[in-house]
Amino acid sequence: MLAVRLNRENYEYDIQALLKSFYPKEPLRIITPASRDQEIREGEREWSVWIEEPTVKMWLAEREVEWRHEEKEGAFKDCFKRFFYRSLADITGRELPWGNLTGIRPTKLAYAMLEEGKSDQEIIAELKRTHYVSREKCELSIEIARRERELLSGIHYQGGYSLYIGIPFCPSTCLYCSFTSYPIAAHRQRVDQYIDCVIREMEYVSRCYGDRVLDTVYIGGGTPTTLEPEQLHRLLSGLKARFDFSTVQEFTVEAGRADSITREKLEVLHRHGVGRISVNPQTMKQETLDIIGRKANVAQVLEAYRLAREVGFDNINMDLILGLPGETESDVQRTIDQVTGLAPDSLTVHSLAIKRASRLSQWTAEHGIETLRNTDETMGIAAAGAKALDMHPYYLYRQKNMSGNFENVGYAREGKYGLYNILIMEEKQTIVALGAGSITKRVYPDGRIERCENVKEVTLYIEKIDEMIRRKRVLLEGM
Repeated sequence: MLAVRLNRENYEYDIQALLKSFYPKEPLRIITPASRDQEIREGEREWSVWIEEPTVKMWLAEREVEWRHEEKEGAFKDCFKRFFYRSLADITGRELPWGNLTGIRPTKLAYAMLEEGKSDQEIIAELKRTHYVSREKCELSIEIARRERELLSGIHYQGGYSLYIGIPFCPSTCLYCSFTSYPIAAHRQRVDQYIDCVIREMEYVSRCYGDRVLDTVYIGGGTPTTLEPEQLHRLLSGLKARFDFSTVQEFTVEAGRADSITREKLEVLHRHGVGRISVNPQTMKQETLDIIGRKANVAQVLEAYRLAREVGFDNINMDLILGLPGETESDVQRTIDQVTGLAPDSLTVHSLAIKRASRLSQWTAEHGIETLRNTDETMGIAAAGAKALDMHPYYLYRQKNMSGNFENVGYAREGKYGLYNILIMEEKQTIVALGAGSITKRVYPDGRIERCENVKEVTLYIEKIDEMIRRKRVLLEGM
């Protein structure tokens, strides 16, 4: 286990993120002046990072390293991050595909430089110089950023907004999940109250933003299709009665779990004009589904997909996760072969991320992180499958502690791109979010972003719905 002593606050995130990227198998503890436990424990290796601007002294892997910042090189923290990355790369003999980038939105850099009129070669040179990003990832960022600019050209940034509705219930909680979700069986008695409260939020937002253009609507979770057909009907009826859908360019419901999907529910969604849905297998290997606690089996995934096509959906996304416990390249290839046989309209490929709030964190402690295998080859298998379906990459994001230090990529056929997915990543439009655990982001004309959060726990959300609406009023109206 690594114990890293750090004498300055506000550097922990970058140091921890880079260390976990270079040493994914090592438990890690950052000790700052504010840490309660300052002692080195038995079995810990002590490293140190001592920052006294403009000088940094570090003791890493029995190496003493010293660096002095020169102002002409740029801001101190940016330069320190480059120096820390280079030090770890020298010690390990490795380079990371995304270099020293630790944020979740790397394409925003390429997007901004395209907006400035820079050429592809200028962008690649800048990303490699300042962040050590590999050429392959530079080119991927530019391709996606250019596609995003084109797709968002019809979005109303200033006079418009998008709407998110969170349904925080699931049939069960998957091993890797850290989202706000609650087992539906234990909350059945509260679902109708929950919908009542979401509709109350709708009423406020429809009044507040009645003069704005609604561009996209996304209902996610959790698993929205854990709602019964009549509950889905009531939710969607309330939505359509309160908002002008004549301007809506995309209406998505993340159906997600196949064990929650029925023909009747799909018919309710289709009847209310939902244009885009997800049927998410994550993997087509039954043994893995059993390990991760995803109750929907492969046969149910195939049946849910067939039903969705029969009902009339012509824009179906499927989510996959690479790096799931015990899966090899051949397992990923078999999953991709089955998915390409179904021919969905878009494919979202996730690299497994180990979240502290998920049960996966404990699982890897017991079974070893080496059981989570994601490689250039598995990423290539997924990309080849998307290409075989005539799909193109159109959005990308990263998370902390991602398997293989890779990324999540959305692929889609022409005309089937998920606009909301791009908007949530690029943060160029206000997104008003309803439901427990959701976060509203107001984007100002100068690019500034302010947020307000709804409480996560369902019972508390219901009890405090007036407070949730008040928070939105303060953010959206300044009242």
